[in-house]
Amino acid sequence: MTLTYFDPDASLEKVFNAIQQDGGAIITDALTPDLLTRFREELEPYLTVAPCGRDDFTGRKTQRIGALVARTPSCREIVMDARVLALAHHFLSPHTDKITIHLTQATTINPGEGAQLLHRDREAWGTNIPAQIEPQFNTLWAITDFTAENGATNIAPGSHKWDWNREANSDEITQAVMPKGSVLLYTGTVLHGGGENRSNDPRVGLNLTYCLAWLRQQENQYLSCPPHIAKNLDEELQDLL
Repeated sequence: MTLTYFDPDASLEKVFNAIQQDGGAIITDALTPDLLTRFREELEPYLTVAPCGRDDFTGRKTQRIGALVARTPSCREIVMDARVLALAHHFLSPHTDKITIHLTQATTINPGEGAQLLHRDREAWGTNIPAQIEPQFNTLWAITDFTAENGATNIAPGSHKWDWNREANSDEITQAVMPKGSVLLYTGTVLHGGGENRSNDPRVGLNLTYCLAWLRQQENQYLSCPPHIAKNLDEELQDLL
């Protein structure tokens, strides 16, 4: 089981079809080197003080940083990536004419962290949303290289079409190995989880997710991006928040 990789100027129709089929796809070199560097530099002060998780799921050696639209100006450009927005709107359009930002989170998997339990992100709303409604379109941007050794995301292609309680066998799981600057696009229903970091270096990813506007956001953007910052943002970004 593998994911399909695309160049940054690939047909969005082909990318969309791959996501529909496998539950995920990867666009390589999606970030310019300048934007990647700016985001990493803006994130660094928060990364040095961010706490690790308090349980196995959040990761006892994994750091998470939210409120990134307010904290890192470069994140605003990544949120507004035209390819991602086009795919997100198209993907979620059967159930809404408006989408919002669900979560902004940088995740650093440090050396020695174990593999995360495979899960479906849509579980943020429990199991009350009918299976035929896909509530979420997700992106995971590689801020460092994602390798098999440093915790590249585990994902079970096609699992977005499985029965809810079916678990993935080892031969049904692949890793989203990708160079820094790439982005994993995946559904809210596909099974996935952070990989085990067996290397000596941290794996840094940027998780930006979009959801149906009639659902509550996991990260309350009214609180995480306060008025004195939000009032100066582009109107389209304000609408997403």
